[in-house]
Amino acid sequence: MTRGVGGETRQDAPGPSVVLAVDSGGSGLRAVLAAHGTAHGTAYAAGTAAGREGLTAAAPIALSDPLTSGEPVRTGPRGISAAHLLEQLLPMAGRLMDDAGAVRLGAVAVGAAGLATLGDELRDELPAALERELGVRRLALVADAVTAYTGALGPRAGAVIAAGTGMIAIGTDLTSWRRADGWGHLLGDCGGGAWIGRAGLEAALRAFDGRQGGSPELLAGAEEVFGPMSELPGRLYPRTDRPAVLASFAPQVAARAGSDPVAADILRTAARHMAESAAAACPPDGEPLLALTGGLFRMGEPLLAPLREELAARVPHARLVPAAGDPLDGALRIAVGLADGRLTLPQDDRMLYVVAEKPYPEIDALNSA
Repeated sequence: MTRGVGGETRQDAPGPSVVLAVDSGGSGLRAVLAAHGTAHGTAYAAGTAAGREGLTAAAPIALSDPLTSGEPVRTGPRGISAAHLLEQLLPMAGRLMDDAGAVRLGAVAVGAAGLATLGDELRDELPAALERELGVRRLALVADAVTAYTGALGPRAGAVIAAGTGMIAIGTDLTSWRRADGWGHLLGDCGGGAWIGRAGLEAALRAFDGRQGGSPELLAGAEEVFGPMSELPGRLYPRTDRPAVLASFAPQVAARAGSDPVAADILRTAARHMAESAAAACPPDGEPLLALTGGLFRMGEPLLAPLREELAARVPHARLVPAAGDPLDGALRIAVGLADGRLTLPQDDRMLYVVAEKPYPEIDALNSA
């Protein structure tokens, strides 16, 4: 017998054993299934995409397109709300399993933004809830930086710069995790989208005031986007989504970098901050891999060109490679590895928290290492 959504039991029937991967972030929640295990004919990517260059272990292929909630999981007094996550996830999991004709979940991996600092409630409540509702006995709760890393590089030593509204660098030598920055837009995230947007708006305000270091080009761009500069504080400060609003101006900085030395210097400084974080997170020995992931890098060469130069100067021993996938791909890799007993990434209560049924010698060995 297998538990179904809502705790009811249903008779096992022919069908694939699958894993469930979840990516919970600032734009909502995504969930997808993949097959696992040779007995079920697991499909693996053949590595034809340029992004998979050099991968030694191909990524699992999803059985269907992801389902998306579009609503970020709320946070409460104890951090990320387990109840709100389950409220969104359980119907999605039921639909995915019904569409796939699957009755057994081999493992679940939940990647969550803020897990390292806001994950206490998830760690306390999610394992029992998912066992009760879905019959899950192998669960990984994963910081979004780790799913970004695993999606980009898989189970290999190296470092990843993940940059969108915020910025974090994460690396591993496969024995422990090293992270740098990721402290949020008030205390860090240096070089991320909010940081670039704020620096661009500061340069616009300097020009508005007539102070040195201002940029008339960025002032014109800011007035196009936000209206009169004298009204900007009133438009910005009351907002609860200030990091996203600041980051929305980053493309304006990139668009003017070719003609405006102030904009170009902002991106050069952002690149230096990212490279410094990468140097702090990257394994110091060997030839580790280094990948870039996140929406900020869609700004293209105005940011990428100085970043390549800064990385070459600060982490010359690392080899820059394309990212193979995104955080949801990383959650899939972790779920399949957990289900098949091949999870080789280092565990950490804050970054990669694993709960597994007994006996599970592979996970016992990892926990005791």
